[in-house]
Amino acid sequence: MKCLPLLFAVIMALPVCAAINKDLQSPGGSVKLTVSIDKTLTYSLYYRQQLIAGPCTIDMLLKDGKKLSAGMAAPKFSTAENRGIITSPVPEKRKNIPDNYNELVVRFNNSFGVIFRLYDDGFAYRITTFFKENITIENEIAGFSFQQNHLVYYPEVVKRDNQDIYHTSFEEPYQLKPLDSIQANNLSFTPVLVAPESGPKMVITESDLEDYPGMFVNGTGGNTLQGKFAPYPAEEAVLKGEFSQVYVTKRSAFIAKTKGTRNFPWRVVLIAAEDKQLPGNDMVYRLASPSRVQNTSWIAPGKATDEWIISTNVFNVPFKSGINTATYKYYIDFAKRFGFEYIMMDAGWSDNNDLFKVNPDINMDEIAAYAKSKNIRLSMWTLAMTLDKQLEPALQQFNKWGVAFIMTDFIDRDDQKAVNFYYKIAEACAKYKLLVMFHGAFKPAGFNRTYPNAITREGVLGSEYNIWSSKATPEHNLLLPFIRMTAGPMDYEPGILDNGTAKTFRPIAEKVMSFGTRCQQLAMYVVYDSPIQFFAGNPSQGLLEPAFMDLLGAIPTTWDNTVMLDGKVGDYIITSRKKNNDWYLGAMTDLTAREFTIPLTFLEEGSFEATICEDGTNADKYASDYKLYNKTVSKADSLTIKMAPGGGYVVRLRKR
Repeated sequence: MKCLPLLFAVIMALPVCAAINKDLQSPGGSVKLTVSIDKTLTYSLYYRQQLIAGPCTIDMLLKDGKKLSAGMAAPKFSTAENRGIITSPVPEKRKNIPDNYNELVVRFNNSFGVIFRLYDDGFAYRITTFFKENITIENEIAGFSFQQNHLVYYPEVVKRDNQDIYHTSFEEPYQLKPLDSIQANNLSFTPVLVAPESGPKMVITESDLEDYPGMFVNGTGGNTLQGKFAPYPAEEAVLKGEFSQVYVTKRSAFIAKTKGTRNFPWRVVLIAAEDKQLPGNDMVYRLASPSRVQNTSWIAPGKATDEWIISTNVFNVPFKSGINTATYKYYIDFAKRFGFEYIMMDAGWSDNNDLFKVNPDINMDEIAAYAKSKNIRLSMWTLAMTLDKQLEPALQQFNKWGVAFIMTDFIDRDDQKAVNFYYKIAEACAKYKLLVMFHGAFKPAGFNRTYPNAITREGVLGSEYNIWSSKATPEHNLLLPFIRMTAGPMDYEPGILDNGTAKTFRPIAEKVMSFGTRCQQLAMYVVYDSPIQFFAGNPSQGLLEPAFMDLLGAIPTTWDNTVMLDGKVGDYIITSRKKNNDWYLGAMTDLTAREFTIPLTFLEEGSFEATICEDGTNADKYASDYKLYNKTVSKADSLTIKMAPGGGYVVRLRKR
């Protein structure tokens, strides 16, 4: 009888060691999360009661041996809900963004915790720590596991000669392969798109990336993708050349050194029952830290010219074209003629390695005065390594010239040190009331909410690839809105006015054409998010087609609202957007000709003047062929959209 109390005590203790499960529902109830705490911390995701991901593992390992999964007994739980509106000072998709989520917070006794959030259009979690001293993070475990061998769209990093795999411009084309064919050596940057045969599509990405490396993913040879993070740079060197850059020659045995008490980046899974829901998803923006720029009234989105893709190869002019004063004044006149706000002075206006060694063919005072007289703002290209060295004096000089906007290029990393560079530059530019755009850059990951002056970013295989390759295919262009654009605005730089079909396209430097029709190039200004939109075409050609350029120049770069009308990943997209009282509709297709009938029921009452630009009768053979005409419509009408292979369609609907 003496052993009974002991047996009773053992039985009573068992529930303490048993797995703990906690459920959370999204506000509308379509998404459910189950968090399981046992020897490991995992979660499972359900959409309309169907398991779509999980169990997925979460862990963090510190250099001193501490880890999240050690000491998870007796966790404390709390829940919260949010029903609010975020008003964006630079509205990429919409000005007023609904921010509705339910939240589960788990706090462990080992100074770790995790915050889970459920939206009706996705899921996110972030690790939190509560250590008094700084910590060194050896690794983070972010597993994304699925029940079946789904297809995955992923941009795999190609290793550079003499640099490690974590150096990339984040501009690779998307591959489509079964999940189990992706191995540990197949490293991809995010976002990636998981595409089940049935059930919702899922985009894996991140938000609120700060003082920490960005998340790549690789495969396991099974049904799991695993987060991978660039180790911290231990030693660096300079790769000298026309565009010199700092690269890592040796990495540490940890990924980050950081504050002991902090929130780490959100790991994000966007969920879309229909493909068309992905391009309008702004969850990454919602999750990001609020603006650190107190007064944003000076931030002015708009359109800009850029001469780099066409190599300043203008014609029908009385001067020698090139990187010189006369050419930039010509660009200023062109920008003024068609309602642009900016011109870009791209690489070559100064010595790449010294921003104070101005090209002798350029008179900056004359250009600055001329731009000011035409009410056109200047933007300037910089090399990231050079800007970092000359930051304060360079920004002061830009202010003296009346520059409103700078680009900085050739970063090509997202380890912790590189990520911190973005914050340093954006903060300094905000101090001088300068917009900034990063090229050779990873995706925004919500940075554009935290620093609205960081107005757009590259991290996309865009128009420049037409110079030397055929990678910017119409199919690629139809993948971008569903994958890359979910992580924030992207500087694709459309507007090329020479256009080629699958048969006629050739990459030709200095006479660059797009792979796809003229109307597809125009439609990108409506379909692609970017509060600064560049015109990459030849202004001399644009001047010969003023009606086309008037329409291009009239398309806004920020929007009061976005309504996705239809779309299929990699195949086609139809986007409608509103600005003030006017609507714009843009459509694009891959190399399949398509026809749609779109009811205009999204319009308000009254009549609208429709200015329509559509693929011409012969655009299937001559890709620059288009038709431009006007008609009057109302919400009772429909529009028939006909697109040639690689084609596009744009209509401006102005309230009468």
